[in-house]
Amino acid sequence: MNSAPAASAGNTWLAFTLITVVSWGVYGILLHKGQVGMADPVNGRMKAFLFVGIAYFLTAVLAPLAVLIYNRAAFSHYESAGWQWSLIAGIAGAIGAFGTLLAFGAKGKPPEVMAIVFAGAPVINALISLVITRHEIDFSAVSWKFYLGMALALAGGGLVTLYKPSPTPKKPGAAQVSPARPTAAPTS
Repeated sequence: MNSAPAASAGNTWLAFTLITVVSWGVYGILLHKGQVGMADPVNGRMKAFLFVGIAYFLTAVLAPLAVLIYNRAAFSHYESAGWQWSLIAGIAGAIGAFGTLLAFGAKGKPPEVMAIVFAGAPVINALISLVITRHEIDFSAVSWKFYLGMALALAGGGLVTLYKPSPTPKKPGAAQVSPARPTAAPTS
């Protein structure tokens, strides 16, 4: 299970990125369904978050542990910068999941909440990346297209949130009418 060098990976990174897009794209609606499925208006969010934690443990603790054991990785040394930043990243991800559940509990609907999250997250990512690498960047050479892209991401999230299609409410007391089926012509 040793990973191949990055240079020989080709577009494999794109496939892995698309896996992330799909999994994070379904995350919000599945999390909301889990919260509602708990059928506990008081503690449903915390119960759902508990199972998110269990899922994180299974996929983010046991799976990499198995890979590390398979690769005979040394467990004797971890660089402090590596484990500290990784721990902070995990905490940030868990806080994001918790914030998402709290948004749902405050009457946010998954399409709106997740549109804002996924439109805002790339902008935050870009800004934090700029702050972290500021000594390596010539800000006078940053293209206007970068700033336009950030504005479009925010505008897109806002437009999706404001103008998403809504289910048509059923009229009270209206009977469900099935489309008429053509009758067969009599045979002679």
